[in-house]
Amino acid sequence: MDRRTSVVDLMLLGTVLLWALNVTATRYLLTHGLRPLAYASIRYFAATTLFWGFTAQRERSFRVGRTDRKLVGLAALLIFLNQTCFVTSVHLTSASTVGLVLGTTPVFVGIFALIVGIERPASTFWFAAAVSFLGVGLIAGGGGVSRDGLGDLIAVATAATWAAYSVAIAPLMRSYSPLRISAVVLALGWLPLVLVSIPQLASQRFGHFGALMWIALAYAVIGPLFLTNILWFTAIDRVGPSRASLFANLQPFFSVLFALVLLSEQLNRWEIAGGAAIAVGIVLERMWERRPQAVTVE
Repeated sequence: MDRRTSVVDLMLLGTVLLWALNVTATRYLLTHGLRPLAYASIRYFAATTLFWGFTAQRERSFRVGRTDRKLVGLAALLIFLNQTCFVTSVHLTSASTVGLVLGTTPVFVGIFALIVGIERPASTFWFAAAVSFLGVGLIAGGGGVSRDGLGDLIAVATAATWAAYSVAIAPLMRSYSPLRISAVVLALGWLPLVLVSIPQLASQRFGHFGALMWIALAYAVIGPLFLTNILWFTAIDRVGPSRASLFANLQPFFSVLFALVLLSEQLNRWEIAGGAAIAVGIVLERMWERRPQAVTVE
């Protein structure tokens, strides 16, 4: 392995670690006084501001062609739905469970790619999908019909909306840089997010926040939203999306690891079995060689 490759691998690994830690950081913030929609709105406003400043220096333009605006609008809607589902799921259930369920994202990408006619999955993919969804069923069913069970189902919606977003922006990446698309979509997705967040923003109080809360909030903005986009797409440009996607599959493992170590969470036997099934599904999904789609992070 040459030096150039090793540096890119470190960038990819760092990106995955930042993504994975975000679930734990979000769970900590939401269980220590920050309301879910208020958190999502504040976080995306700060990230949008950073992205617009950075992109303005690099590209000098945010223009998107008229024919692409509907697709940009769809991507923004999906980001809005994804973030609403993400913060709600982490609020209702454990960070480790959300991390496990997000492992189904590649399966949803394959399903949506089939629906829009981008790809035609082989039988191996459908077997991988069945195994992954069996794992989700074990995780959700193990909690029963409860607050955690609802959170598990909303976590599935989080994975599905992120996959739909990944497929939606793929055509845009052929004409525009990832930075421009990310900046525009973040801004448009923030608009409905802040509107639905107004009641929580109005009642949110920050006076009791300690230093760790502010550090976690700053991390949630700069790490998994701003810095990872730069690292991820720089790495893809150098080694291609196939190698990058191999690292992305490590995210569920690290998400659970961070939650267990930093939040002292525990997995029941159903969640362990479900997580194992999702992991098998990821391995089987990787055996089906499809054209990888460009993705960004929560």
